[in-house]
Amino acid sequence: MTKTVFNNVTIFDGSGAAPFQGSVLVDGARIAQIARDGRDIEVADARTFDGRGRFLMPGMTEAHTHFSWNDQPTLSAIQFMPPEEHILWCVRVAKRYLDMGWTSAIGAAAAKARLDVVLRNSINAGDFPGPRYLAGSQELTTIGGLGDNTLPHLPFEELSFGTVCTGPEEIRRAARMFIKYGVDHLKINLSGEYIAGIPAELSPFSEEEIAMLAAEAKRNGKRVAAHARSSESVKQCVRHGLEMIYHASFADEEALDMLEANKDKHFVAPGIGWLVRTCFNASDYGVTPEIAEKMGYKRELEVAAQTLSKMHKRGIRILPGGDYGFAWMPHGTNANDLQYFVDYIGMTPTEALVAATKLGGQIMMRPDELGLLREGFIADLVLVDGNPLENLSILTNPDRIALVMKEGVIHKECKDIRPPSAALHIADDNRPFVDEGVRKAMQ
Repeated sequence: MTKTVFNNVTIFDGSGAAPFQGSVLVDGARIAQIARDGRDIEVADARTFDGRGRFLMPGMTEAHTHFSWNDQPTLSAIQFMPPEEHILWCVRVAKRYLDMGWTSAIGAAAAKARLDVVLRNSINAGDFPGPRYLAGSQELTTIGGLGDNTLPHLPFEELSFGTVCTGPEEIRRAARMFIKYGVDHLKINLSGEYIAGIPAELSPFSEEEIAMLAAEAKRNGKRVAAHARSSESVKQCVRHGLEMIYHASFADEEALDMLEANKDKHFVAPGIGWLVRTCFNASDYGVTPEIAEKMGYKRELEVAAQTLSKMHKRGIRILPGGDYGFAWMPHGTNANDLQYFVDYIGMTPTEALVAATKLGGQIMMRPDELGLLREGFIADLVLVDGNPLENLSILTNPDRIALVMKEGVIHKECKDIRPPSAALHIADDNRPFVDEGVRKAMQ
């Protein structure tokens, strides 16, 4: 078995404890030994790296991933990509994530029915490099809901972004179809989305429809993820046991109480980067700050900052990721979320990194072997030039991701792989810009 030693590194183990100087031995796919107090590990048949004090941390988990979003400015531009080109796109993007230190990912919905499943299977077979991946279904929506792009003069429902369902039996059929295809979990759009012309606070599904989805998922041992911006949709997630809640911007006090009472059952991946970058970074694609405010995104960002801050204080699990893959927030820039967690939610940099590592192991359903740098755990490791706890933006710079290891295999140990540029909206202090209205909402 291959052995690798990292000597003279600053170890962040993902638990939230302070980093320490030490060394790490990887034997095969797992971490075999950790030495503290700056002691080197000597193994004759191991490949040995002198870390020169670099920051060694667990691989990160992206909890709200859309690999098939193709860095375009509209949902239609994503959906109309032919399937042959689309799967090739997904393969390239999966590698981009691994290059940037994301060693695990949750598929939050595929643009076409089997894209996530085929990609996951190819990664697992070793055909292409990519994160450890849990595949999602296409989005389940209803007539007039987010993802219903059918046109009245065309009978082709296949052109719709989501799978359109009305009534419990259509939900049952769609769920069984995706389970047949081999998804790890199902996705449903329980609320609207402003950019699609549907109010974010709309909750279009009936209790009976959601109950049917939950029952089919449970019967088949699958989890459910939900696009849930409205307060009512968050409550629906808790009432029906839908484990992964995406967005949750408008959760009211009752919804927060329900989440807190069930915080060991749910994860929230808010996709706050979507709100920030749509408000401030989408002008080149026709969404100026004025247009974003008119749509409702500035108000949502203000409300979400306050809501998520309350969630964090209540101990509800909040993870990074969400809706990267649009033109103004391309794949590979996902680590922007970590600074947004600090600036908008009130996390410390350490808490933001714990959310990306330790909590990632939990949402991947492998908390005893993923997400922490500990002896016996799977060797998903990232070696970083610089200290992210002092400057989280380091993790958005491909030149600073010096080495990436997944399951004991070194994927990247060079600095010549760079995702498309997406400049941060920064203030003079080199930190992401926080709008004054949002700042007041957080107080």
